[in-house]
Amino acid sequence: MYLSSKTGFKIPSVGLGTWQAPKGEVCSAVKAAIDVGYRHIDCAAAYGNEDEVGDAIAAKLSEGAVCREDLFVTSKLWNTYHRPDLVKVACKKSLENLKLSYLDLYLIHWPMAYVEDREFFPKDENGKFIFSEVDYLDTWKAMEQLVDEGLAKAVGVSNFNSEQLGRILANCRIPPACLQIESSPYFLNGRLIDFAQRAGITVVAYSPLGSPKRPWAKPGDPQLLDEPLLKAIGAKYGKSPAQVVLRFQLERNVGVVPKSVKPERMKENLDVLDFSLTKEEVEQIAAFNKDYRAVLLEWVAHHKYYPFKEPF
Repeated sequence: MYLSSKTGFKIPSVGLGTWQAPKGEVCSAVKAAIDVGYRHIDCAAAYGNEDEVGDAIAAKLSEGAVCREDLFVTSKLWNTYHRPDLVKVACKKSLENLKLSYLDLYLIHWPMAYVEDREFFPKDENGKFIFSEVDYLDTWKAMEQLVDEGLAKAVGVSNFNSEQLGRILANCRIPPACLQIESSPYFLNGRLIDFAQRAGITVVAYSPLGSPKRPWAKPGDPQLLDEPLLKAIGAKYGKSPAQVVLRFQLERNVGVVPKSVKPERMKENLDVLDFSLTKEEVEQIAAFNKDYRAVLLEWVAHHKYYPFKEPF
């Protein structure tokens, strides 16, 4: 199943997320994912594992298990490479690690730029992040050039708010094909999704299961998959609570990139295309919304382009 837009952009509705995938396990996980049917692999330079993803893709291409055209590979430009002259450098580095000649989708990972540095997380002697003043509009113009040069089939953004997205739309030559943002039943992000979809931008949800294993999780944080209603709906369809939650996003015309390194869990996450939720069930799940954002990056909230200051 693909999500498509009027611009002709198409993306598999379910992809494999690789954030927090442990080093040493990523290569075998991506191989297993391709074997069970995944065709969308969601990567990022900042995840620190693109080389392993690349090894897996290369192995599967070499085996003839898939053709390059069968795969949809996403990567993301990190914050230390926002300066226009560094955008192509970063893209080519990701391509080198992934052992590919082009990306299907390249996203600006965050609107905030960090100082240009060999480190992904540049900090001063007091441990505070060092920012750069680069305007993401200038970064976007360099992203457009990647499409011109065939290094990326499409470009988009991640973690941008509606104001930032609107500013790009008003000043771009090539509009963003995709917006990747956090969304789960605890954090619907509905107004931003509506804004993007009305503009013809395809939306993909990261942390669709609520990111229960995020490193900064606190004891007592709500646990989405323990909700009795999700278990009840799952029992009706012979599905797990996680499958119900993923299907919920597909009913909203939103793609998902759940993370797993376990083949049985990967297969489960992909097996959400053979059932549908009723309108009432979608509304019941949407009622879980707590505006509970799991990925905040509060430690850079003072950056002028920090996206979560706005209502959406």
